[in-house]
Amino acid sequence: MKDLIKIAVDAMGGDNSPNKIIDGIIHNNKNNKENYYKIFGDKEKIQNYLGNRLNKNFYEIIDTKKKVESTDSPLEAAKRGKDTSMWLSIDSVKKKEADIVISAGNTGALLVIAKLNLKMIENIDKPALSALWPNKKGMSVVLDLGANIDCDTKNLVDFSIMGSSLYKSLYPNEIPRVALLNIGSEELKGNEIIKNTFQKLNEKKNDNFDFVGYIEGNELMNGNVNVIVSDGFTGNVALKTAEGTASFITDELKKALSGSILGKISSLMNIVNLKKFKKRLDPRLYNGAIFIGLDSPVVKSHGGTDYIGFSNSLDVCNRIIKGNLIEKIKSNI
Repeated sequence: MKDLIKIAVDAMGGDNSPNKIIDGIIHNNKNNKENYYKIFGDKEKIQNYLGNRLNKNFYEIIDTKKKVESTDSPLEAAKRGKDTSMWLSIDSVKKKEADIVISAGNTGALLVIAKLNLKMIENIDKPALSALWPNKKGMSVVLDLGANIDCDTKNLVDFSIMGSSLYKSLYPNEIPRVALLNIGSEELKGNEIIKNTFQKLNEKKNDNFDFVGYIEGNELMNGNVNVIVSDGFTGNVALKTAEGTASFITDELKKALSGSILGKISSLMNIVNLKKFKKRLDPRLYNGAIFIGLDSPVVKSHGGTDYIGFSNSLDVCNRIIKGNLIEKIKSNI
């Protein structure tokens, strides 16, 4: 256990929990023997479902019957008490009993409880919610995705540093290429905050990332940049638009390939390529948003994902700790 990465898991958050959480842990453990899981939740329910399917050297269960509900407001969740599975899992990171925390529960509650318990990294004013998006050449880190509606120039500069540090932690052999999400690629486009941020990043000598300027919404998936920075309002709209577009494309493709005999024959002839296409757009592969800016990393798994998606989020946790994310941010900021 001493050399394992200790992940605090809120087992009671999200749809079909704790079952999908336990299945995700078991699936993750089959492929990764580097993680130790501190599982917070209803011990009786967890143990009954878990049975003997996981080696006891890789986990412990911390019993708590209370949980944050999906319908709770962030304030209600914080008032619910310090003995919910979400609060206790975050508290274990605060006490250095775990390296990182993950929850598939209420996003707003997770952000508020994390901010109440964990300190900010020095010189960072606001934490940001970031996630991985696929592009033509690999993956991009995108932030902020909704933690901060209003951002000033310093916030966006900080997000650039934090996003590039996250990218470098996850992909140590690649160079982060940072761009600001804007309504045009020309220097004069955008509001004053965006233009001032452009100027600051252009002037800032930084060995940790390459600043390449602006990026428009239709270029997000091109792969020419791999760290995309915006305020939380714009980022959240872009996220929901991308998710909706991907869902629309896959749904329409299914209809086209199953709606007629010709379509069914075509799908059979192209089954290998169709499987590749489906896998590329599978949201489970990109599950796991990261709340960065705090002195310990917090990962948010999508509440509606299945055990495969949750297992992928556990992989993200592993890579963040192995990549020394917090140390990278502190040294780069």
